[in-house]
Amino acid sequence: MRLSFFGAAGTVTGSRYLIEADGRCVLVDCGLFQGGKELRARNWTRLPFDPRSIDAVVLTHAHIDHSGFLPALVRAGFGGPIYCSEGTFELCKILLPDSAHLQEEDAKFANKRGFSRHKPALPLYTREDADKCLDLFTARAREVTFQAAKGFEVTLRAAGHVLGSCFARIKASDIAITVSGDLGRSDDPILKPPAAPLASDYLICESTYGNRSHPKVDREAELLMQLLPAVERGGVIVIPAFAVGRAQTLLLHIARLKQDGRLADVPVFLDSPMAIDASALYHRFMHEHRLSEAECDLMCRAASLVNSPEQSKALDQRIGPMIIISASGMATGGRVVHHLKAFMTDPKNLVLLAGFQAPGTRGGSLAQGAQSLRIHGQEYPVRAQVGQLQSASSHADADELLAWMRCLPQPPRRVFITHGESEASAALHGRIERELGWKAEVPALGATADL
Repeated sequence: MRLSFFGAAGTVTGSRYLIEADGRCVLVDCGLFQGGKELRARNWTRLPFDPRSIDAVVLTHAHIDHSGFLPALVRAGFGGPIYCSEGTFELCKILLPDSAHLQEEDAKFANKRGFSRHKPALPLYTREDADKCLDLFTARAREVTFQAAKGFEVTLRAAGHVLGSCFARIKASDIAITVSGDLGRSDDPILKPPAAPLASDYLICESTYGNRSHPKVDREAELLMQLLPAVERGGVIVIPAFAVGRAQTLLLHIARLKQDGRLADVPVFLDSPMAIDASALYHRFMHEHRLSEAECDLMCRAASLVNSPEQSKALDQRIGPMIIISASGMATGGRVVHHLKAFMTDPKNLVLLAGFQAPGTRGGSLAQGAQSLRIHGQEYPVRAQVGQLQSASSHADADELLAWMRCLPQPPRRVFITHGESEASAALHGRIERELGWKAEVPALGATADL
C-alpha cells in the first residue's frame, strides 16, 4: 500500500489523501484549500495525479475543506463513485452548489470591480460542475463494511464533528488504515461523541487543536458575557459562523439564554441559506444528536431567516441591538463579508468569532488584532469590538484526540499527523510519542509513504 498526502499537510485545510494498492486508487477527502492567498492558489495548481486514475472517493464529512474540491475533480475528469454517509450526502447537496455559486459570484464581482489580476476572472468550478459531482454520490450506512473499489474494504464510524461526519477504516492488501477526518468533542452540546476506532495498522489523525486544551467553561455563560455589553449599548453583533454545525449550536445557546431570561429578546437573524437548510436536517437525523424534538424546534425558531440577497442587504440598513449570524466562519466570503463592511467600522458594534480562525483568513486577522481588513479590493478600518469564543469549537482538543487514540485495540505501526498548523501538529506528535509510546510523524505536502 502507498499513501500520499496531497492536502492538509502542514496546514489545516485542503484534506486529500491518496491510497494506492493492488493497482487501484482511492482518494480520501477532496477539500478546498482555504485561508491566505498562497493557500488558495493551491486550488488552481495542476493536480499531482490523474483524476481519471482514481477508482473512488471516500468522503469523511461535508465541510468544504474536506469536500469542496470535488466539483473541480469531476471537471478534471474523475467519474467514479463518491462514498459517504447519508447525512454527509444531504449536507453536500446544500454545500457544494452553494460553493459553486460563491465561486461564480466572486468571479463576477471581481470582473465588475476590476480588482482581479486575471482578465477575465473565472470560477474554479460552476453550479453545473457541482450538480455533475452530486450525481456520483452514493450514501453508505455507518458500521456496514462495503467495497469502494476492488480490494478496498471501507467501514465508516461516527466522528461527532458535524451531522453525518465519520472516520473511515480502509483495508486493502491486508493492511488497515484509519483516517480520522475531523473528530468532535466528547461533551458537544448537540452531537453524540465519536465512536471508538477499530484496529488499524496505520492511523491518519487530525491535529487542529493538537497544541491546546479547550477551557472548562460554561458555553452559554461565555456567550452571554460577550453578547450582553454590546446589546446594552445598542450595538449590532456580527457572528461569522460555519453554516453547518456552528450556526446551529449558537442558535440553540441563544434560544436557551432568552428562554431563561438571561438575554433580552433582541432580534436574531440567520443570514445564510445554507445554514437555514442545514438546520432542518437536525429533525431528520435525530439519531445522531442529543436534542429532543422540542429542543430542535427551539433551535430552529431562534432566528428570523434571511433567504434573499435583498433581505440580506436590508439588514445593513438596520440599527441595533440585533444579532446577525452569517457564513462563512472565517469570513473568507459569503454574505458575512458585506455585514463586516457595514458594521465593523462602528465602535459600539461587536464582531464575535465563534471558532478556529486559520492564519491568512479575515477571521484570523481579526483574531490577531488587525486594525483594518481588505475586502473587495478596499481597506476598511476595524473599530468595532472583536471577541472570540474559546469554548465553541466542534473539534476535539489535544487531550480528547489522545483519549480517542487510546481506544484503539492495539497500537498502530505509525501515526500520521495532519490537518493542523505546524505548531499544533508538532505538539501532538510529541505527546503521542511521549505519552503513548507510538511512532508518529508529520508528513509534508506531497509526501508519500510505503506501508
